[in-house]
Amino acid sequence: MARNKLALTLPRRDPPVVHAMNFCSDNVTGACPEVMEALLALNRGSAMPYGGDECTAQVQRLFAEIFEHEVAVFPVATGSAANALALSVLTPPYGAIYCHPEAHINLDECGAPELFTGGAKLVGIPGEQGRIDWGNLKAALERAGFGVVHHVQPACLSLTQATEAGTLYSLEQLGSLADLAHHFGLKVHMDGARFANALVGLGCTPAEMTWKAGVDVLSFGATKNGAWAAEAVVFFHPNQVGDFEFRRKRSGHLLSKMRFLSAQLQAYLQDGVWLRNARHANAMAQQLAQGLGSLPGAKLVYPTEANEVFIELPEPVLQALEGAGFRFYRWLGEGHHLIRLVTAFNTLPADVERFCQVAQQASRLQ
Repeated sequence: MARNKLALTLPRRDPPVVHAMNFCSDNVTGACPEVMEALLALNRGSAMPYGGDECTAQVQRLFAEIFEHEVAVFPVATGSAANALALSVLTPPYGAIYCHPEAHINLDECGAPELFTGGAKLVGIPGEQGRIDWGNLKAALERAGFGVVHHVQPACLSLTQATEAGTLYSLEQLGSLADLAHHFGLKVHMDGARFANALVGLGCTPAEMTWKAGVDVLSFGATKNGAWAAEAVVFFHPNQVGDFEFRRKRSGHLLSKMRFLSAQLQAYLQDGVWLRNARHANAMAQQLAQGLGSLPGAKLVYPTEANEVFIELPEPVLQALEGAGFRFYRWLGEGHHLIRLVTAFNTLPADVERFCQVAQQASRLQ
């Protein structure tokens, strides 16, 4: 009884307030209503663990329908896990993974691809606006030293769509790079952390942006666009799965209650939720780019093709925005004028309008 009385006397803690004017990342958001409702509905009753539930089986069928292709789908909890696990199946320990120098796998995953592959080397292939340049990749592969025991052996090409610069590879660019990689015997991986944003940006089908363009394995992102925490590794050639299931278990990403990952993916994909979310996010980014791009001293560093805006603004404008309570990253660190603004499925149009108003007012006062 005393224990219960003590519990009742503890002070109530209100949930933390989410900052509404936060353009730092699409990771600052919660889950969209459809995903939350699916999780609550699935919380009743019981289901078999480790992916043996009906919801996970339905997700397999749903992905096959959406991609118009036989697929093997493996839900995981994070994008870094999706990337590292996918690459570990495609690349031996002595292999080379070709990616853009700014790719997430190269800069922001704390060596996870190297760890999960057992030591494979990431090789940066530069190109403008976040895209790997075809000529640079061809030159690198031609001098790679295939069969030479002193060199890492080319194994995989990893493409980020949308790129870390917020730009998109066209279908033609994807196909050309994939054809080149396959010509040299490499597999092709796509980091699709913002897959839906890229898809609606190009106005194409999931099939056209993946296996029809030559992609072998996709890291399919949902967390940034409305899921709570749910990603998936999608193999378009199930015979390439290999020992993936064992690698997923060994890495700690075979969740015992897998149905709660699968339910997020199912709700996310059904009835076009993922596409609506992405269209809204992309539209908000376009409004920011248009509202800010014409200001004196403003410079859009990259074209806004998905849901990220990279723009240089004068220091007084940045200080006014920060003083008004807006949050965003100065991309090159404090004191630099290049900022990144990221919009999301729940970005408020009023926040976008207010952001542009504050910037315009500060610009007139310079």
